[in-house]
Amino acid sequence: MDYGMNFEFDTRAVHGGDDPQKRKTKKPSIIIDSIDDEAITIENESKQRLEKCVASLEQAKYCVCYPSGTAAITSISMLMGDGDHAVFFDSVYHGTRTYSELKEACGGGEITFVDLRDASVLEKHLKPNTKMVWVETPCNPTMKIVDIAAIAQIVKRHRKSFLVVDNTFMSPYFQNPLIHGADIAMHSLTKYMNGHADVLMGAAVTNREDLYMKLKNASQVIGSFPSPLDCYLALRGLKTLHLRMDRHKENGFHVARFLERHPNVERVYHPGLESHPQHALAKKQCRGFSGMVSFCIKGGIDAAREFARRIKIFTLAVSLGGAESLVDITPVMTASPLSKETRARLEIPENLIRLSIGLEDVKDLIADLDQALLGK
Repeated sequence: MDYGMNFEFDTRAVHGGDDPQKRKTKKPSIIIDSIDDEAITIENESKQRLEKCVASLEQAKYCVCYPSGTAAITSISMLMGDGDHAVFFDSVYHGTRTYSELKEACGGGEITFVDLRDASVLEKHLKPNTKMVWVETPCNPTMKIVDIAAIAQIVKRHRKSFLVVDNTFMSPYFQNPLIHGADIAMHSLTKYMNGHADVLMGAAVTNREDLYMKLKNASQVIGSFPSPLDCYLALRGLKTLHLRMDRHKENGFHVARFLERHPNVERVYHPGLESHPQHALAKKQCRGFSGMVSFCIKGGIDAAREFARRIKIFTLAVSLGGAESLVDITPVMTASPLSKETRARLEIPENLIRLSIGLEDVKDLIADLDQALLGK
């Protein structure tokens, strides 16, 4: 049975990449997929099933999985040659930015960072040698939104470029970049897709066979393969993705509403709030919103540190997207690799706190946030 586009998202999440009629009860193992006179392709069955499932959820033909989200970033960046130019949304994940700057410093192409919230700005920064445009929407941690369709139209007019969208914050349940015109949707499967904080993995998804073959060949050349067990665990996580994302959405929105009314909070960042400056675009582009909520606490960085000491249910950690709620004091944790000047330019205040709202009872989460904010 082919669990393709003929089935709803929930069914594809549970059965994607699998054929119940041929299901085998054996442990995940590495297999030799094919041997011929020109190449030996090493794969594992769980990886093949996972790639089929992720591709299906992103409404795509192809997927390549990697041993981490950073490995996916690295492999996609390898599509650029030394003489190529790339435009990056200036508010991409800080690891993406750091790697790109390192690649440029080592002679691996030219990088331009641009605020692309106004898509028309992209036209001014495209060059004859522009090969790649990379955006993340919503971005980490300020939840800025990029109009994928508008950016994609400009990229396609340029002809020589392809568009990459980091879809980690949304997951395929709430947003599908490829249907808006992106060429590659990138994920850190470590986060919402796996959902249990016990796997490191990344993925690149595309409908373009030329990009898929380059990504697949590159992963084989550099040995960038996830383990069979990790693929098996990620597949397990995907079976409940739709259920988890609905709860993340519900809890996240309630927390955002609570924070918006709290006397010790200056500002809340959540695309689902009408106060978000790009709320209309977010509603148009996304089917819902995840459990990511950022806010600015009154009292500056000292108040943020005290908040972290007082919080009880939330765990202090830089990851996100798992069942447990996490808190990140962004200037000294996730965004610490960036200089204070760069953080200011990217509109990351020194009192910004990022929350990954988990699956606990939202009444307990709100009570915990309230006592930590009030300092009682």
